[in-house]
Amino acid sequence: MSKFELKLPQMGESVAEATLTTWLKEVGDTIEMDEAIFEIATDKVDSEVPSEVEGTLVEKRFEVDDVIKVGEVVAVIEVEGDAPNVEVESPAEKEVEIDAEEPVAQIQQQVFAARETVATAVQDFSSSERFYSPLVKNIAKEEGISVAELDTIPGTGKEGRVTKNDILAFIENRGSNGSTPAVEQKEEAPRVVEVKETPKTAPVASPPKTSTVQVSGGDEIIPLSRMGKLIAHHMVESVSTSAHVQSFIEVDVTNVVNWRNKVKKAFEEREGEKLTFTPIFMEAVAVAIKKFPLINVSLDGDNVIKKKNINLGMAAALPDGNLIVPVIKNADQLNLVGMAKTINDLANRARNNALKPDEIKDGTYTVTNVGTFGSVFGTPIINQPQVGILALGAIRKMPSVIETPEGDFIGVRSKMFLSHSYDHRVVNGALGGMFIKTVADYLESWDVNREI
Repeated sequence: MSKFELKLPQMGESVAEATLTTWLKEVGDTIEMDEAIFEIATDKVDSEVPSEVEGTLVEKRFEVDDVIKVGEVVAVIEVEGDAPNVEVESPAEKEVEIDAEEPVAQIQQQVFAARETVATAVQDFSSSERFYSPLVKNIAKEEGISVAELDTIPGTGKEGRVTKNDILAFIENRGSNGSTPAVEQKEEAPRVVEVKETPKTAPVASPPKTSTVQVSGGDEIIPLSRMGKLIAHHMVESVSTSAHVQSFIEVDVTNVVNWRNKVKKAFEEREGEKLTFTPIFMEAVAVAIKKFPLINVSLDGDNVIKKKNINLGMAAALPDGNLIVPVIKNADQLNLVGMAKTINDLANRARNNALKPDEIKDGTYTVTNVGTFGSVFGTPIINQPQVGILALGAIRKMPSVIETPEGDFIGVRSKMFLSHSYDHRVVNGALGGMFIKTVADYLESWDVNREI
């Protein structure tokens, strides 16, 4: 019998840690190869971590809600025979290693004790009645947050505990409000400034207060999910960052509808995939971005970053009501068949919570289909750090004026609205309007005889 250490795998270049959300196996349970052991959550995506071996779970190194760094051992599995990449050392090996490194360990322990002494002198967490995890304490020490400030942070964790996200949000808000760390505030405390009230002095704006919602006996309180909190924070940040402007245009998609109805059965028989309207719209957006590349940018301070690749985000609703945006990489290089297969694959795995972290990053422009739920048009919020997002409205049969050489007449046409939200800091009305007009022209001039 041997033991195998299951480590937290690398989940993308930008992902350094994850939060353990659920243990799917208990100590003593039998585990099969590739069977999920636990679930983790990052700021990108939630996913399951499977076992690399068959055996029995004998040790769990972390508890639910613990933050784990990539490469750390999360579980130990006992396997029959020799396990691949076994990294659990025997007691004898550990003893030899400890003896050999004892002087180094003593020095490290002394340095650590000295650091703890200095930190304790600055912040005494024992004076607080609230519980703070080691991670929250470390962040507070590094950022110079006093215990008094910590006590004012509302906690969203279990039993009202302050989580990593809570303290990071507090730091971000404190920085945006021009506040200084607690250490600096202590230095300024002895100063007394006398301010005389004059008619010309403008009143000092008080910080916005969070409204308190009154809850009656029959109301149900539903806590926001972790993903819901991230989405809410991301949306508020986007509105406060970008100057949102919208342009709307009505599009006659009769040719697109007729062509899809004509070829969708043959397409499914040949490719084994359903042909929806989404790949057609994505193709139109990719063509328009090629013509107007300044839509495919991000703003970094005073610099505009022009993106080389066209990576289209595709907003997808999840069964729990949350939203996720898988990304079609290099969308301009895909033909319609490739676009359809990529979109169907990403959409299916999004609904099954099986997306990889790299598949929801590096988007340069986003498309959202509000028409799926019957909306005629919408005003979507820009997905930062992008500068534009397109909403697709519902396709409806509408009476319309049709111009012909013989004269004008009324006919039934399939129409929809496109809603383009863009960041007015870098995209002016002319560019935003020309972009959406190019998408509309491409769809209206669709070739009804196009081969698939």
